[in-house]
Amino acid sequence: MSDMDEKNLPVKKAEKGIIMQRYTDYDETTVRMIQPVHDELTYCGRIDHSDPDAPVFVQPGSFVRMSFTGSSWVRAVVMNHRSYNDSWVGVLSDRNQYRVKIEKDEEPVVLTLAENLERDTTHEITLFKRMDQCHTYVFLGFLVEYGARVEKARPLPRKKIEFYGDSVTAGEVSEAQNYAGMPDPPSEGEYNNAYFSYAWATARRLHAAVHLVAQGGIALRDGTGYYENGTRGMESCFDRIYFSGEKSGEPRWNFARYTPHVVVVAIGQNDAWPEDIMKNDYYGEQAQQWREHYKAFLCRLREIYPHAWIVLATTILNHHPGWDRSIGKVCTELRDPKIVHFLYQENGRGTPGHVRASEAMQMALELSGFIEGLAPDVWD
Repeated sequence: MSDMDEKNLPVKKAEKGIIMQRYTDYDETTVRMIQPVHDELTYCGRIDHSDPDAPVFVQPGSFVRMSFTGSSWVRAVVMNHRSYNDSWVGVLSDRNQYRVKIEKDEEPVVLTLAENLERDTTHEITLFKRMDQCHTYVFLGFLVEYGARVEKARPLPRKKIEFYGDSVTAGEVSEAQNYAGMPDPPSEGEYNNAYFSYAWATARRLHAAVHLVAQGGIALRDGTGYYENGTRGMESCFDRIYFSGEKSGEPRWNFARYTPHVVVVAIGQNDAWPEDIMKNDYYGEQAQQWREHYKAFLCRLREIYPHAWIVLATTILNHHPGWDRSIGKVCTELRDPKIVHFLYQENGRGTPGHVRASEAMQMALELSGFIEGLAPDVWD
């Protein structure tokens, strides 16, 4: 779509019931709407693009990026669906990182992302998903000053990495830095930030694009863990965009859209609920069933990604070592030279609460070093 075609585009009604009502708080002769389908925007993450005019941001760490000049401010139009917690979006403005709260649900709202910018300078804005599926939002476009020019956004790195994990991978409570090594403080989601998760930090250290497929409370098997009261596990969610609600069945994720060089599987912590089977009876039938399900899950990933390195891990969040022992056992039994097991220095004993940003940075340092040492051709 050319710049001429996009000038003065109003917010309009989109298909599939997504309301894009016309706003009355600005003059169309002074404001330009940058549609989600603009060729110069860059997207990353497991995003629902079923309606290109109204993509839905679901998974943590997913983002849309725009470069522009000629505007002293930039805003975004979103429509939020909240399940629990307050809803916050993340913003990277010329590499400065901060949050913006979504104050209303189920109707389009305008969020001011940056202001007081120099008009004659090229700026880069990134709108990203700070939180897991405690909320989702429809992205309806950026707003800039009329006459601003959109330029080609910085491309994604060639290297690709993907994480499957729980709240730690999603960056839950990562901003509660004063509680490092301590239980979590009371909160309504304001401390949750995927940007400070060990997963996204690892990708930044490796200069890699990243997809986070992560949800607070999730375990491997259906019927275990805290997510959705333990009804759904990663084994039945990993190939979806939405993990819950009326959209949980469709659309399924198209794995052809993103092929990672490295896949990190960080599942095996919430699995101790409602019963810590590895602690209670490592050799028992339930523990063996978990290992078989874990092995089957890895085999499914191997079918999807026949050439990827698959790194098996948990995190430094306190848990019984029997879970890591089981992961190591499955890794050995698979006899796949490109499926490897990794343990952090403080694995399973680093903190009783969620991993804070400083702890996540140390995890990222260790994990990125391990990945870089896998093989000379790890990114080929």
